[in-house]
Amino acid sequence: MPSGPIAILAGAGQLPVQLLDHLERTGREVRVLAFRGFAEAELQRRAHVTVDLLDLKTIMSTLEGWRPEAVSLVGAVRRPGFSALLSAYSLLRNMHEVKEVIARGDDQVLRGAVMLLEERGHRVVGAHELAPDLVASRALSGTCSPQADDREAITVGVDLLQSLSAFDIGQGAVVARRHVLAIEGPEGTDRMIRRVMKMRQSWFGLRRREEGGVLIKAAKLGQDLRVDMPTIGPRTVAEAARAGLSGIAVGAGSTFVLEQEKTLRTADRLGLFLVAVDLPWMENNLG
Repeated sequence: MPSGPIAILAGAGQLPVQLLDHLERTGREVRVLAFRGFAEAELQRRAHVTVDLLDLKTIMSTLEGWRPEAVSLVGAVRRPGFSALLSAYSLLRNMHEVKEVIARGDDQVLRGAVMLLEERGHRVVGAHELAPDLVASRALSGTCSPQADDREAITVGVDLLQSLSAFDIGQGAVVARRHVLAIEGPEGTDRMIRRVMKMRQSWFGLRRREEGGVLIKAAKLGQDLRVDMPTIGPRTVAEAARAGLSGIAVGAGSTFVLEQEKTLRTADRLGLFLVAVDLPWMENNLG
């Protein structure tokens, strides 16, 4: 096993930045390969290499030169079109195999990326393995607590997300008691919450009287946490408050909470609860 640096393949969002900060604080040697058009400006300034997402030859040759101890794919990217993926992947794999992977959905595309890296001798690890402090523990909690209606909504939301796992859609839902208000699609969590907010506005943009509900954010059944772990942060809390939600429930041990202290302070200030709940289907994933 190579004893080189940790290689971060960085997409959008604050998670790659926080992972880099954590590794540098702990004295780990790190190399950052940032995806152009996705990685935050701060991260691109600190990156060792910036490449296009589908420039697989440069990505692989860069990693070959670094000889990393481990590779971590961190941050969001928009899935390119079928033909673009096909052209890029086919440079490194059999065309028929590539078509099979791409046709099965986003989860399979991510697993295909992991497969390409592993076939070339790289050990792929999740950010949660490198920086466990960024992950929601079972003890996660602010000063506000869920009420009976909220606990009912959490139960319904967890069951819903488990049932939807096979369909390769989002990792979140908004539920009020037993009523599903929204399910996360390709637009992401924040835009899903904004849909709920729009439903609750009057013609004049004023908040209607009906409020409450819970954002449930959880990993899917069978999800590879190395490449697609659910994530929330202070902005998620602010969006939930604007939509009139009562709080947020996340999967314990399987959800990143960015800027955890700030996120909890934001929830307390805005009067939302933030709790972590056990997901029965994640027991094998988390060991």
